[in-house]
Parts: sequence; structure tokens; C-alpha cells
Amino acid sequence: MSDRRVVVVTGAAKGIGLEIAKTFLSLDNEVYLVDVDKNTLMKEVEKLQEKGFAAFGKSADVGILDEVTALIQEVIEESGQLDILINNAGKSEFQSIWDVTEQDWLSIINSNLSSVFYCSREAARFMNGGSIINLCSTRAFMSEEHTQAYSASKGGIHALTHSLAVTLSEKNITVNAISPGWIETEKYDELRDIDHSQHPSNKVGRTSDIARACVFLTSKENGFINGENLIIDGGMSRKMIYEH
Repeated sequence: MSDRRVVVVTGAAKGIGLEIAKTFLSLDNEVYLVDVDKNTLMKEVEKLQEKGFAAFGKSADVGILDEVTALIQEVIEESGQLDILINNAGKSEFQSIWDVTEQDWLSIINSNLSSVFYCSREAARFMNGGSIINLCSTRAFMSEEHTQAYSASKGGIHALTHSLAVTLSEKNITVNAISPGWIETEKYDELRDIDHSQHPSNKVGRTSDIARACVFLTSKENGFINGENLIIDGGMSRKMIYEH
């Protein structure tokens, strides 16, 4: 029996999601990359397929339940199984609290939080064991000004993670969260010394730091880790900051 697993990664057209997909592909898994940005997504999928990877692209807005239902059904019809779900899709739009409209608020909540519930539930219908990883954020626990919708969505993901872990135990599905801090996705070489040195680890994070953690948490040998939130921020949220 093959050890190849079927993995779904949302928000996979670029950044952390794309790196997660590439990492699971490098371990000889079958990966479905999902994103609302179809053009960017399919360009990346084509590159991966040219390298011989079992990569497949699916365009969907995972903040809409009907699209999620159709997405998961397609994966099951094509692959016959679903072993790992990485809920990475989301967006961060910070604006003055006084300017946030109802639509602005709902857009963030649906993209970041509702998507995690929709994808997790619909995937779990077809999973027999396996793992779900939710991308949370250190902003679930600490904030800058004017980040209410984003912070609320990530705080919701933190709570939803342990709730799902308890509920889905009946199907032997582990559910954990990862809370990245500063992960530079595009111009790492342009970062300043102060950007790195303010971290106790003396460096800003890379997308690969998150991808490796996903592999660790979804390993069959680590199934006793469940309902947890792994903070990966170079130690930043452990610093006490005073003005001297």
C-alpha cells in the first residue's frame, strides 16, 4: 500500500500556502492547490506538474459554502480520499475602525474564519483519520491598532481549532493551529538588520518555517498532539517591551 497522502491546501497560489504545497509535494504526496486567484494558481500548478509532481489546481472562494462543498466533492471523485487539509486561505486588510463597513467586516470574517469551518466540516465528512491544520496568527493574542476584523477572525480560528479537535475525535482526525509571526514571503533579502535583530531568534521567519511545522503536525507519529496552537514567531510574542 502506498504511503502517498492526498493533501488540500487553501490559499495556495503564493506565499505560505504555495510553500506548504511544495513541501508536501516534495514528500511524494498528491496535493490540491486551492485559490480564488485562478490565473496565478494555474501558472504555479503548471510549473509543479512540469517537474513531475502530482499537483492539481482548483479555483474556489472558500468563504462560500457551496463552492467548498463542490471543491471537496471534486477532490474525492478524483482521488478517492482526503488525508490532510491545510486551511491557509485568508486576507489581511487593515483600516481605521471608523471606516470599516459591514461588508468590510464580513469579507474578512468569511475569508479567514468561515472558510476554516466550511472546509474542515466538508473535508471531515470524507476523512478517515488524518489531520487538519488551521493557519492562525500571533494577532489572535496581541494587536496593533485598527486590526479589529483580522484579529477577531484569527481569535476565532484559535477557538475553532480546539472545538474541532474535540468534535472530530470521533473520526480520529487531529486538528491543530499554527500562529505565524513575521513571515516574509517576497523580499527576504531586502530586510533590514533591525527587522531581524528585534526577534529573539535574530531573524525574520521564512515560509519554509511554517511548511516544516505543517509536516510535523500532520505526521502519523505525532497524532498525540491535538487541539494545540503552535506559535512560530522567532520568540517575538515572548518579549516584554518597555520604553527606557
